[in-house]
Amino acid sequence: MDIIPLAESNETASPDDGFDPLEKPYQSPPKLPVELRTPEDLIAKAIAPVKIDYLRPPPSRTALTAKVEGGADNDATEWKTTTSGVIKEKKSKRQLKRERKQEQKSALHICSEVAKSGKADGCRFGENCRFNHDIAAFLAQKPADLEGVCPFVTFEELCPYGITCRFFNTHKEHTPESCDISKKSSEINVLKKDLQKLLWKNKFSFPMADYQLKVLGLKGGKSTNSKAGNGQLDNNPENSDVLNDLHADEVDDTCISADEIRRSPCEAAEKELSSVVSGFDESRPLKKVKSLVDGHVKDNWSSEATYGTSEQRNDLPETNLLDGRDGASSIRLCSSISDLNLKPHAREKKLIDFSRKLYLAPLTTVGNLPFRRICKTLGADITCGEMALCTNLLQGQASEWALLRRHSSEDIFGVQICGAYPDSVARTVELIDQHCEVDFIDINMGCPIDIIVNKGAGSSLLTKPMRMKSIIQAASGTTVVPLTIKVRTGFFEGRNRIDSLISNIYDWGAGAITVHGRSRQQRYSKLSDWNYIYQCTNKAPADLQVLGNGDIFSYCDYNKHMSDCPELSTCMIARGALIKPWIFTEIKEQRHWDISSSERLNIIRDFVNFGLEHWGSDTKGVETTRHFLLEWLSYTHRYIPVGILDVIPQRLNWRPPSYFGRDDLETLMASDSAADWIRISEMLLGKVPESFTFAPKHKSNAYDTAENG
Repeated sequence: MDIIPLAESNETASPDDGFDPLEKPYQSPPKLPVELRTPEDLIAKAIAPVKIDYLRPPPSRTALTAKVEGGADNDATEWKTTTSGVIKEKKSKRQLKRERKQEQKSALHICSEVAKSGKADGCRFGENCRFNHDIAAFLAQKPADLEGVCPFVTFEELCPYGITCRFFNTHKEHTPESCDISKKSSEINVLKKDLQKLLWKNKFSFPMADYQLKVLGLKGGKSTNSKAGNGQLDNNPENSDVLNDLHADEVDDTCISADEIRRSPCEAAEKELSSVVSGFDESRPLKKVKSLVDGHVKDNWSSEATYGTSEQRNDLPETNLLDGRDGASSIRLCSSISDLNLKPHAREKKLIDFSRKLYLAPLTTVGNLPFRRICKTLGADITCGEMALCTNLLQGQASEWALLRRHSSEDIFGVQICGAYPDSVARTVELIDQHCEVDFIDINMGCPIDIIVNKGAGSSLLTKPMRMKSIIQAASGTTVVPLTIKVRTGFFEGRNRIDSLISNIYDWGAGAITVHGRSRQQRYSKLSDWNYIYQCTNKAPADLQVLGNGDIFSYCDYNKHMSDCPELSTCMIARGALIKPWIFTEIKEQRHWDISSSERLNIIRDFVNFGLEHWGSDTKGVETTRHFLLEWLSYTHRYIPVGILDVIPQRLNWRPPSYFGRDDLETLMASDSAADWIRISEMLLGKVPESFTFAPKHKSNAYDTAENG
């Protein structure tokens, strides 16, 4: 394979982590004098000790030139480089909308129904369709097909993209006659159109969440999607500390409930039972509460102190304590309701056993479904989807719901959500519980991104323990799947507080907690504080699983943490998996894998195939796959092969100097230039379009920049 020489410019910052967007360009490590070039001195300065035979002078960098168009401010600055031609340009929403409309009228934007059938009259809208139906004009302008085989026909399926597929020339050759285009996909948790319409029109209610909010003293009014994420507490002096400037809508009993959407055989019984719940008097002692969700009776238990363990409760008389109705009449009332689903107490939920399992952290942007499939093939045991915002999920945004998708290979899978208020989090949890297949739900209370913190979510909650309590209690009382929490040590540097809250977090209803050993203010500027993670683990209740997170980059790091603190359940792996996803193989096989450049290219090729299957094999799918591949390559270039290091294993905070690889491909993969990442993508996805642009979403190379803290 011919390798194109490395680019001489680095027009973009080199990313480091999915949670730390910075604006400073990547800075190469300082060049040390010869007398300081010993491995010990290099490690002391956090510079990777590469063998001297492989070192080379840093490539010359062309300075970035900024061109400010007339009358525009700094936000409208257009950055250009003379070498690679990569352009980062900010466009207004109006301009983007205008471009989309023009694109729809072009010959390349052909109707999807026409593309599938290959017939101009295949669209049911006919002449009223807003997309192109001219097949000949489309084929005349369609880019050349790519090398390889369509990923869909490889799995003996009919390609759903028809003539728009970039592998169309392989369809007839490889597609069996018996394959069915309606074959069930290997992906689940897809947003259904009926549910999306209900969320759009604000006609979906959350009976379990609203009831739980009412029990906790929160006014969980109608879920107005435009205001989703607001909540309010009753005017109770005991709840004055929980207010935290919450806002809520008034309770609206006219909201269409889930049981009205899907009628059960015993509609009258359901309505009667629902009226019992809605008329519950909060001044009476909270005992066994029955509520109706989707035609199923679910039980809420107030506390183990009242009813004891599950075995002890089996001996209690069957009595409905809401209205004095005995158990027999309650059973007769609901005798026609099939498949009773009893909602267990938080302590009775089936918890995920995280012990010694390799957990791939939820990673923004790069932690997509194809990347998680790569990590599963390389040894990951537990995977989690990218962080999804509660308000966007409640509004039915398809792009946000895509973050909840799960592949069939993900046998233990969770989703991570982020919200600022108890009502939005509880309703999101109920929505996921009803319409998604997940093994656990994780609430992110440690995200450091400014836009999240400014909304009162993420690590902002670390400064509001009563708000944390309300969110965890509301969420844990709503869902039947295990609830986990992810936090940082604290908000401000030097003011750690999670150790004082960890027992309370368990009492509030969480089954597991992940502690990232950094504060929000610190971000990634220093090494993770594992001694503090151990301290939190030792203070945690015996039944609360504690997971550590931070700077795990080899099996030695994993072994050290697990041996230093045997009470630790396991370690969550984040940036280490981004830079070298084969870290899971190294941990399971207890070895340093000196992986070759060809093996790394095969992993990248698998990612491309998974991406084409997930995002599509048409032109849009190919370019989407390329975009996420480039985002991933902006991390992988930081990996330094084992065979060229003087000291192993590599540490996550080491800055790689400029070096030659053991072959041309390895040298290309070590480049920190976006132009070279594009060259790697062209090996697998063909040439980029003429107007192609790319700048990493997260510009951080968090070695020593002050902006990280």
